[in-house]
Amino acid sequence: MVNFFRNPFFLPWLYPQLTWRIETISKELYLTFDDGPVPGPTEFVLEEQRKFKATSTFFCIGDNIQKYPEIFQQVVNDGHTIGNHTFNHLSGWGASTPHYLENISLCEDKIGTRNSGLTKRRLFRPPYGRITRDQIAALSEYQIVMWDVLTHDYARSLSAESCLKGSIAAVRPGSIIVFHDSLKAEKNLRYVLPRFMDHFASQGYSFKSLR
Repeated sequence: MVNFFRNPFFLPWLYPQLTWRIETISKELYLTFDDGPVPGPTEFVLEEQRKFKATSTFFCIGDNIQKYPEIFQQVVNDGHTIGNHTFNHLSGWGASTPHYLENISLCEDKIGTRNSGLTKRRLFRPPYGRITRDQIAALSEYQIVMWDVLTHDYARSLSAESCLKGSIAAVRPGSIIVFHDSLKAEKNLRYVLPRFMDHFASQGYSFKSLR
């Protein structure tokens, strides 16, 4: 049975230069949070991470960093890794490569140097997972991070319980998992994240940030 929370097997084969999962047999998971920082959801995520002594990776929107610098600073102060998610959630499909790179650069300016030294390479995740081969080639200085498991927490037609069960079933050691610290996802996020983390912590898993 196909689990639509797990990426199709052929995508990493088609795009091996992108990071889809961390190859490991250890009980390690890599939680990532897209689209913040936002008052409410981001602060909730930080609180849950502290409960489990977890670190994770936040792919931030530059415009949100500009609007909510204090919340962004909380993410940094808690030791999480910061990734670039463009300045205003720009899809790579339909955007020229120069325009796309400019948008990413604007976000990088907002991230600044506060996260320097935490990662081996700068991290980038394309909004919606939409990026062209030319854009990938132009971003060679970045580690472009996709995902192994998408929780679909933003899908308002999906019940929180279905979101939780489907996500848990899709996970394997080394999975990179996408949640969203956004207002759109907040309802499912508040239900799913603590139960998801409790489930895997009880099985001996640790939660790590990408480095």
